[in-house]
Amino acid sequence: MAAGHRKPRASRGAPRRAPSTPGGLEAVFGVHAVRALLDRGETPREVWVQEGSAGARLAELVEAARQGGARLQSRPRDELDQLAQGASHQGIIAFATPLAFEGEASLWLRLEGWPHAAPPLLLVLDGVTDVHNFGACLRSADAAGVHGVIVPKDKAAPLNAAVRKVACGAAESMPVYQVTNLARTLAKMKELGVWITGTAGEAESSLYEADFTGPAALVMGAEGKGMRRLTREACDTLVKLPMAGSVSSLNVSVATGICLFEAVRQRQGAGKGG
Repeated sequence: MAAGHRKPRASRGAPRRAPSTPGGLEAVFGVHAVRALLDRGETPREVWVQEGSAGARLAELVEAARQGGARLQSRPRDELDQLAQGASHQGIIAFATPLAFEGEASLWLRLEGWPHAAPPLLLVLDGVTDVHNFGACLRSADAAGVHGVIVPKDKAAPLNAAVRKVACGAAESMPVYQVTNLARTLAKMKELGVWITGTAGEAESSLYEADFTGPAALVMGAEGKGMRRLTREACDTLVKLPMAGSVSSLNVSVATGICLFEAVRQRQGAGKGG
């Protein structure tokens, strides 16, 4: 080919702009999370449904959103994939008001005027910053009948879309209390009669020696570092999971599920579940 007569390049077109979340709203991914949103009476402002067969598969859920007043849009899968950033959206994304933590005042009002026949069972997460672990802990807490989850303002995961996705609806139904000083909060809980059980690999007592039949709070620390020193000192007792294999510890969300369902077992045996 003669110089100065290069073959023109094929036009690739302008790059597609990544979709963005409508202002002031949060994306909620997946069937379970969107259904939980509708079940609690919170109609999303807008719902994106994947083009093609996904629309038919999600017809019932989409119709419920439409009747609630949501604006429906059919979008190609790649747009949903980009917005979900790797999360499994299952063909549907809803845009709703972001979740908010409850404050310390709400925690004290609830504990001081306890409304349930069963004694309180609370989960405390100290330093759990991974959103997937946080979401999984909320899911286990909901399944175990926990009455509330307590987290510190610092060194804690946010209540965002990824948490909602992993929690499969538990993030919408489970009260999550955010406190300024976790050690001080635990001290006040003890004054209100709540027994604080912390988990630590070096503890001498086994989980199965703990008593969860009365008002109880289970404290789980971050993987690796565990609970912070002041949190540990605020506990009434420390327990560990008996480990028979070669691994020294479990993922925090797995350990949380095991501990919570030991509490469930004890409470059902004592006739105090529910």
